Amino acid sequence: MTQKYTSDLALFINGVWRSGEGRETRPVLNPALGAGIADLPVATAADLEEALAAAEQGFKAWRAVDVDTRAGILRKAADLLRERAETIAVLLTTEQGKPKAEALGEVMGSASMFDFYAEEAKRAYGRVLVRPTGQRAMVIKQPVGPVAVFTPWNFPVYMLAKKLAPALAAGCSVIAKPAEECPASTSALIRCLADAGVPANVAQMVYGDPDFISRTLIASPVIRKVSFTGSTAVGKHLMRLAADGVKRITMELGGHAPVLVFDDVDLARVLDVLVPQKFRNAGQVCVSPTRFYVQEGIYDAFLKGFAERTAALKVGNGLEAGVQMGPLANPRRPAALAGLIGDAAARGGKLLVGGEAYGDGFFFQPTLIADVPNDAEIMNTEPFGPVAVTRPFVTLDDAIGEANRLPFGLAAFAFTNNLRTANLAGDAIEAGMVGINSFAISVADAPFGGVKHSGFGSEGGSEGLDSYMVTKAIHQA
Repeated sequence: MTQKYTSDLALFINGVWRSGEGRETRPVLNPALGAGIADLPVATAADLEEALAAAEQGFKAWRAVDVDTRAGILRKAADLLRERAETIAVLLTTEQGKPKAEALGEVMGSASMFDFYAEEAKRAYGRVLVRPTGQRAMVIKQPVGPVAVFTPWNFPVYMLAKKLAPALAAGCSVIAKPAEECPASTSALIRCLADAGVPANVAQMVYGDPDFISRTLIASPVIRKVSFTGSTAVGKHLMRLAADGVKRITMELGGHAPVLVFDDVDLARVLDVLVPQKFRNAGQVCVSPTRFYVQEGIYDAFLKGFAERTAALKVGNGLEAGVQMGPLANPRRPAALAGLIGDAAARGGKLLVGGEAYGDGFFFQPTLIADVPNDAEIMNTEPFGPVAVTRPFVTLDDAIGEANRLPFGLAAFAFTNNLRTANLAGDAIEAGMVGINSFAISVADAPFGGVKHSGFGSEGGSEGLDSYMVTKAIHQA
C-alpha cells in the first residue's frame, strides 16, 4: 500500500518553518508498521526564546485587532481545514493509527471549533453596574495574554484546535507544543491558520523535549496562562511549575469513565452503541467508556452480546477500507495493557475476548474482561486502550457508589429508559460531564472538563472563551 506522508517536518517560529541548522531530531513512527517514517527537529533554547519574544509582540498587536476581523480569520481557517480534510486525515492516520473515517471526523470537528469561536468572541459581554447619577462602573473582559498550550497524541488535531480557537478568538497569542508523535497533522492545522491570515507571531508551534519546553515556557514572564491536556501525573507537575509564576491554568487530566447500564434498556440497541464507542481510537480516548457496571438481571446477556460484537471488529491499518480499529499509537501502550490484563486475570477477572498484542506494528486485540475485582489495578488505573472491564450491580445506590469510587471525575455515562433513574444518576455521579443514553459530550458549544483528579477549568462553550480572558472592573466617579 502506498502511504502518503510528508517528511518535511519543522518548527513554526515567528512565521518561519525551521528545521536542520544543527538541531537534534527524533523519529516519527507509523504505528501500523512499527517503523520510522520521518525525523522531527527538536527545539533549542534559542528557538524557545525567539518564540517567546515573538509571542509577546504578537499579543500587543493581535489584542487590538477588532473582533470582526479576528472572526473572519478564524472562519477562513475552518474553511481551509474542511478543504484540506482528506489530506490531513491521511497524515493523521499514518502517524497516529486511527481509522481514516475517524481521522476525517476529527478534522471536521476541529473546523467546528473555529467556526464556533469566531462567533462566540462577539458575545464576550461585560456589564454596567448601577451607580448614583454622575458615576459609572463597568465590568469588561480582556485577553489574558500570551499562552502556552500542551496537547496529547490521541486527538492531536482536535485537541490543538480546542485550545487555539478560543485563545485566538479572545485576542491571545499562542505557543503550542503538540505531541511529538503526530507532527504532520498538527503542522497542517498551523498552516491553515497562517494561510487564513493569523499573524506570524500570534500562533507558533514547537516540538522537542517535553520537560525542557514546558519548564522554559512556563517559567517565562511572557506566558500568562497554561492549558494542558494529558495525564494527571504530568498535570500535577505543570501545576507546580505554574504556581511559581502564579499562572492561570486549565487542566484536562486523566479519567476512568464508568458506564451504568440498567435493566430497563433495549440491550441490543445499547450494545450497538457501546461497543463502537469503547473501541473508538483503540480506546485511547480520555472519556472512553471503560468500567461497565451492569444491573445483574441483564449481566450475562450483556457479556454475551458485548463479546460477540467485540470479536467481530475488523482491526488493521487505518488506511484500509472497512477497518474499525487501528493500532495503538506508540510502542509503550501494548506492554502497559498486557500488564494490566495479566494482573486482572491473576485476581480473578475472566478474560472473554482478546487480551494480546500482535503483528509488526502496535496492534492489540479488542478485549473484554468480566467480574474484575476492585483491587485489580485496571479498576483503579485508566487503561487508555481497547480494554473493557465489567462488574454487576444490584441497586442504583450500588452503581453510584462504584462510579464515584475513584478520585477521577472526567466523564461518566448511564443508560436507562427510566426518567427518574436518569435524573438521579445525572445528579449523583461525580464527573464534569455525564452522558445519559448518549456519548455526544464533546461538542463546540458545551463545556468540557473534569472534577477531582481529572482537573479543573473547561474547554468548549462560553466557558472555554472565558478561560482565556481576565475580568476587569472600572469605576469612575
